[in-house]
Amino acid sequence: MTPSGRERLLERFNRNPPAAPESVHLAEAEAHLRLPVGYSEFMRGANGGEGFVGKAYVILWRVEELVPLNQAYEVAEYAPGLFLFGSDGGGEAFAFDTRADGKPVASVPFVGMDLNLVSPIAPDFDAFLEALAAS
Repeated sequence: MTPSGRERLLERFNRNPPAAPESVHLAEAEAHLRLPVGYSEFMRGANGGEGFVGKAYVILWRVEELVPLNQAYEVAEYAPGLFLFGSDGGGEAFAFDTRADGKPVASVPFVGMDLNLVSPIAPDFDAFLEALAAS
């Protein structure tokens, strides 16, 4: 996705200042995974934030919150292979599905979190933003 395309999708999204590259590397090391390229690019421009993408409300967690919140929600126990990175501000979490090549984006309910309840959203982070904008 081009920078101008991402800007257009995020015009109503309140972004935090960019994530420090060291913070991204630390989160990857602590999580034992490599974050998807599109998501890493987004974090270099905005360390999470919240607001609207299209008509969809979204909260994207700060890189420093990723590992602690995945631990707090006990994702490894209830939905192994998912790595949460945000939510819809309600009952749904957004996650990268690390069980699949390319780490597609999916949603899963916070309450009753279970792999049987995973709903695919998009093949990658940029397509996730586009899907939100189109909803």
